[in-house]
Amino acid sequence: MAAKKNTGVYIVAFSLLVLGLGYLIFSGLSKDSAYFLTVSEALAMDPKDLGKARLFGKVDADGLTSKAGSLGVKFRLLDESDQGKYIWVDYAGAVPDTFKPGVEVIVEGGLRNDTGVFKAGTLMTKCPSKYEKKRGQG
Repeated sequence: MAAKKNTGVYIVAFSLLVLGLGYLIFSGLSKDSAYFLTVSEALAMDPKDLGKARLFGKVDADGLTSKAGSLGVKFRLLDESDQGKYIWVDYAGAVPDTFKPGVEVIVEGGLRNDTGVFKAGTLMTKCPSKYEKKRGQG
């Protein structure tokens, strides 16, 4: 009799596990998820499809301006492989200490169709090489 009672518990637990995993997969693949793109890939897409995206590139020294009297920065995000391609980025939050021209960054947000500027809600810098271990050092 005890074996039959445990079987029901295992079936319920397994069902909850499968439902939980299914929900996580569904929510991860939902329409609201952000695509990870290079600048060249973003420029090749229809601007309507860039409502929510993550872009990767380098900060250009030309056009880099801090917002007077507030947090944020406006800059050109250069493509890694083709320095002639760029997207203007407008970010209104706290700027990381490692943010400077030539640094690789990831921005998350969306392209404003009226201005063509990528409005970023998140700005992350890639760790500079000075923080990485040099080859041959343990």
